[in-house]
This record gives sequence, structure tokens and C-alpha cells, in this order.
Amino acid sequence: MVVFIILAKTTGHDEDVFLALPYGDFNIRWYHVFNIVAFLVANVWNFQLNRSWTFKSGRHAGWWREFFPFLAVGSVSAIVGLVLVTLLRNPTSPLHLPMSIFDSSSGLRDPKYWAQLISVFFTMPINFVVNKLWTFRAVRGKRLHPEQELPMVAAVVAPEVVDEEGNPIPEGTVHEDTIHDDSVRDGSGDTERG
Repeated sequence: MVVFIILAKTTGHDEDVFLALPYGDFNIRWYHVFNIVAFLVANVWNFQLNRSWTFKSGRHAGWWREFFPFLAVGSVSAIVGLVLVTLLRNPTSPLHLPMSIFDSSSGLRDPKYWAQLISVFFTMPINFVVNKLWTFRAVRGKRLHPEQELPMVAAVVAPEVVDEEGNPIPEGTVHEDTIHDDSVRDGSGDTERG
């Protein structure tokens, strides 16, 4: 968003035609170019943050090997975002932001910023979920020895009952009614039997 704002402020003519598409009424406008540049900067930045913080793991594939799936997912989101921004900014679109509210009288009423923000709002959750489920999981592969993986829940281990010398007492030979304190259970060796 910051990159988009900087680019829009430096040119001042984001609605101007960047490239006229032949055989049609549609054009690529400067705000499309700004969106793409902002996406590329954000994609590299977000990839590194996700790689080193959000989906941190001891197992990483190479930087480029993880980046290209991340870029592919992001590119699909960027295309959806471009379509959404175009629909929000095109006066002939049914989704066009109303000029009565978004009249560009201030930054908070500027349709270019609101269209960008709405686009980010809709594409970010999809992008995150797909990257979590596919990008960072697929490129790290499966473990070679799944039996060596640590369990998600630790096994419950019952305390061992020992005699005065610290030797284990077989199960079933000690009865609760013969123990007068907890020293047999905790293995301290101080037992009192009645």
C-alpha cells in the first residue's frame, strides 16, 4: 500500500493510459502499473517475513524454490486484486465507488486508496491460506523417517513405585490400605507399613 501511495503521489496522473490495448475499449492505466510494482515489492517482503517468522521451520528448501510457488500464489491474488481495483475505479462498473462519497477532496476520500485497500482486504486472507497449505508445506517435502517425528501429545507415564532400596515393586503387590504415607509412591524410600 505504501509503495502504491508513493508512486501515485509522485506522478499525480494514475488514471492516464499507460498502454492502449488494441481492438478494444480497454487500456492499461498507470494505476495498474503501480499495483504491479507494489505487488512485487510486497511479495518479496512478505515472502521473507513468512519464511523467517510466520511459517518458521527448521527445514527450509532453497530460497528460490520456496519463492516461486509463493510468487505464483501471489500473482493469482494480484490478478484478482487488479480486476477488483479496476471494477471499483471504472465509472461504468456496477461496483464503482460512488463519487458522492469518494470525491478525492482528501486522502481519506480518494477512490484510488480505497480501491487499493479493499483489494488488499479481499485478497490477503486467500493468499495467506493458500501459502500456508501449499507453498510452505509442499516445498519442504515429507520427512524421510516419519516414525522419528515427535508426537503432538506426550505420553502419560505413571510414577513407578519403589521399595526402600529404590527397586521397583511389581504391580499388584502394594495395596493402598497398607501404605500410611506417600513415601512409597514418590520413591523416597521412607516407608511405613502397618
